[in-house]
Amino acid sequence: LGRKGRDQLCRLYGERYVASYEVGPSPSLANAQKVSDKITELFEAGEIDVVTVVFSKFKSVVIQTPTVTQLIPALTVSGGTIDLKGAAYEYEPDEEAILETLLPRNLTTQLLSAMLENQAGFFAAQMAAMDNATRNAGDMIASLTLQYNRSRQAQITKELIEIISGAEAL
Repeated sequence: LGRKGRDQLCRLYGERYVASYEVGPSPSLANAQKVSDKITELFEAGEIDVVTVVFSKFKSVVIQTPTVTQLIPALTVSGGTIDLKGAAYEYEPDEEAILETLLPRNLTTQLLSAMLENQAGFFAAQMAAMDNATRNAGDMIASLTLQYNRSRQAQITKELIEIISGAEAL
């Protein structure tokens, strides 16, 4: 997704590079859906077997952590067994139909999440750069004002010395 990712992947995997998608000024579910559809198509065709997304995870304005997440095959986090206390659950529709609907949505949602995290990091970096530029401009203004005042004071002192010297000469 995006120009930087495309350029890097073309350098590293030129002959295996598949497609590029431009996100534009703001990521949307439609953008994530296009990518998700392409990934699903390639996976079902057997052309790919693992999909990994790499993005910058936003932690704070100054910290964005590079993150690698495997999307396909889906990794499950096992929290142990859950005690149902004798309850029995029936699924309608069956489990396969539910997974058939939810897994593509999960892929789209994870892609959108990665896009939004990346954009948040971009905005944080942009904000930090603007803050530094503002601070540097303020420092430069203070330095130039001090230099101007010293120069002006030196000129006034020179003129006073000339006036006093001229008055003493008379």
